[in-house]
Amino acid sequence: MPPTDAPAPRDGDARPRAVVVGGGLAGITTALQLADAGVAVTLLEGRPRLGGLAFSFRRGELTVDNGQHVYLRCCTAYRWFLDRVDGARLAPLQDRLDVPVLDVAHPRGPRLGRIRRDPLPVPFHLARSLATYPHLSLAERASVGRAALALKRLDPADPALDGIDFATWLGRHGQTPRAIEALWDLVGIPTLNAPAPDASMGLAAMVFKTGLLTDPGAADIGWAHVPLGHLHDTLAAKTLDGLGVRTLLRTKAERISRTDDGRWTVEVPGETLEADAVVLAVPQTETHALLPEDALDDADRLLDIGTAPILDLHVVYDRKVLRRPFFTALGSPVQWVFDRTASSGLTGGGQYLAVSQSAAQDEIDEPVAALRERYLPELERLLPAARGAGVRDFFVTRERTATFAPTPGVGRLRPGARTRAPGLYLAGAWTATGWPATMEGAVRSGFSAAGAALSAFGRRHDHPLQEAA
Repeated sequence: MPPTDAPAPRDGDARPRAVVVGGGLAGITTALQLADAGVAVTLLEGRPRLGGLAFSFRRGELTVDNGQHVYLRCCTAYRWFLDRVDGARLAPLQDRLDVPVLDVAHPRGPRLGRIRRDPLPVPFHLARSLATYPHLSLAERASVGRAALALKRLDPADPALDGIDFATWLGRHGQTPRAIEALWDLVGIPTLNAPAPDASMGLAAMVFKTGLLTDPGAADIGWAHVPLGHLHDTLAAKTLDGLGVRTLLRTKAERISRTDDGRWTVEVPGETLEADAVVLAVPQTETHALLPEDALDDADRLLDIGTAPILDLHVVYDRKVLRRPFFTALGSPVQWVFDRTASSGLTGGGQYLAVSQSAAQDEIDEPVAALRERYLPELERLLPAARGAGVRDFFVTRERTATFAPTPGVGRLRPGARTRAPGLYLAGAWTATGWPATMEGAVRSGFSAAGAALSAFGRRHDHPLQEAA
């Protein structure tokens, strides 16, 4: 959508001014919080739309999300965001956690299991599901229960946990390779974007403790029933515009510098913006390139924060082949499959499925033809109705740097919102939120950056989640 026509703050405007660089969820959240507190905000985004890496595009008659994004009931910051842009009703949560898990490699044929909760206190809310989970042996189920209780006692913020990998901890607590595949990685890979051997134990403990071992409904799953672009671009832009935020799309910050009077200038093509505060809400490599000298003790550590890819396969069938909204698979390279027919606008009686493949380092650059040859037969193994169906379309979306890599030791590399330069702040899911690279982490980083700026301005700031903390 075009830039808003909100005017730049006038010279006579006594309000403090802020420039937010980056229009993803972190930048949007920062801008919303600052504008809510009476700050005059200019938001810069290099793309022609808001939303960062959670966006939509057109392909023929379809509106396609670049990747399948979900959130959980425990994602209180992202739920705040949805409420703030009037989009919560468009991305509803399950009434109760229910995940179909289909194993197509079982010796006696395909077996369907479910991970679901009962209306009981933690940890009993998952006891019946674990006791009847068909993809683990009785001994493995008992061992999983013991490991879960040990995990519940951990403090995810303990720096020692960040130094070891999740697989090592699971091995020490009696988890078999099958238990890791059929349960721990089933949850961990899509939330962390890494398998257990490549994931920081601190981040894994945060995911499992928060999602499964705090509140009975914490892991209930929500997802957008409309294109992500409607939430993160259209509705977000409308909300920002209503607050008077000046949004400049297709506009990248070229240089930021501090003036002699302690304020900031942000150079963009054809204009120099003046501000009392600047928030960099862009990926770590872009942040590193824009940071003034000595803004961080060791700015080069940002370049040590790696990235991890996500691959999405999009298949349009000429008929309905999946009756459920989504499922996840074992014994197959397929990870998670979602029905996106209604949200995409597909008509004519077909069905559009999105296959979400996290931690896709081995496949992210493979040709579409090779991926088609591998995955269409796999979908036929998983979905018998697909065996006689025609494929109207098969295409691929790739995010090579979808998330920061949650490797052991990454915690010490992630900076907080404040820098050594007064008035300069950082936001982004890669900053020190305590969360992995999720929409939740991005929004939380926006809260932190805005809170730091407002504190420096002497403005009252009530944290949106203070009652939930």
